Amino acid sequence: MADWLSAQDWQALILSLRVAVLSVVFSLPIALALAWLLSRRRFPGSTLVEALLFLPLILPPVVTGYALLALLGRNAPLGHFLAEFGIVFAFRWTGAVIAAAVMGFPLLVLSIRVAFDSVDTRLEAAAETLGARAWRRFVTITLPLSLRGVAAGCVLAFARAFGEFGATISFVSNIPGETRTLPIAIYELLNVPGGMPGVHRLSLVALLVALAAAASATLIAGGSLWRRRRDA
Repeated sequence: MADWLSAQDWQALILSLRVAVLSVVFSLPIALALAWLLSRRRFPGSTLVEALLFLPLILPPVVTGYALLALLGRNAPLGHFLAEFGIVFAFRWTGAVIAAAVMGFPLLVLSIRVAFDSVDTRLEAAAETLGARAWRRFVTITLPLSLRGVAAGCVLAFARAFGEFGATISFVSNIPGETRTLPIAIYELLNVPGGMPGVHRLSLVALLVALAAAASATLIAGGSLWRRRRDA
């Protein structure tokens, strides 16, 4: 495959993998906290929080990218403030990580929340009566029993981030070597005369990554169900 893909193709593929992995890594702590809050607590405005959570899945990705640009662009108040400290996201690969994280975040939170909801709260209540604090109950009971759902959510969020296009190109544009991810490279080749062989190559690579992610998520999420059926 090293000879099959050009240097630019490898650059786009590696960047996409890096963006997808980092988007999940940085999203996971926030997703764990929010999923636990939505699963274990009822508070004023929880319905609004859930509605806002799923906006990236409902809105056109281009709108999400524009919102990020309006919030974190150099001319935006927050973006200008961060730029004074040398923190710039717009038109940088780090901005691609932000865009991918935003788009994959709902899938990550949803999977983790479903996993938390499946944990028997009586186990947590029993641990509380024995003096276990909330953080200890989470670390020793809730999280270990939810690891399968957490892992599946990470894989789904990774797959969504890997294939992200609209929000990324709206927020960080198409800069070779900086923000030119695999989906953007495919779109660029579609608009270049004679670019179809490259489109075929990169599409096949994207398909292989997507299949691997889908198979991993299915095995992780369905493994326990398969064992139960086999044991039955």
